[in-house]
Amino acid sequence: MEIWEAAYIAGIIDGEGTITLTRMHEKEHRRPCVTIASTDKELLDYIQKLTNGRINSKKNYNPIRHKDSYTLYIKKKETVLNLLKDVSPFLRVDKKRNRALWILDNYEKVTLRNGKYNSDLLEKKIIFEEKFFKI
Repeated sequence: MEIWEAAYIAGIIDGEGTITLTRMHEKEHRRPCVTIASTDKELLDYIQKLTNGRINSKKNYNPIRHKDSYTLYIKKKETVLNLLKDVSPFLRVDKKRNRALWILDNYEKVTLRNGKYNSDLLEKKIIFEEKFFKI
């Protein structure tokens, strides 16, 4: 990704995106996720080409009053971490920049590849998540 593309995507995330931790399955630990919502599918198609995310369309229950809307989900760990590394210097919204930096600085320290945690590591993982959501 070019520097100008990272800066552009950071602006989109600042305006229409979220940086969060989400669960893929009910009993699973949370993992980083970046989402961007928009009524402009062309914009999301462009960002999808750069990030390999997935676009979902939302049901429009009142097409007379509302435009169709879409959400780009970026959930793959390596993709999210690389994206956050690229865009974090350009994020201007404090909450989003701080969340990105928290994930970059701490996520891999508290996340085991095999997902099997002893009580000490599980406590560190839970504290990581709690502190993240206080940002």
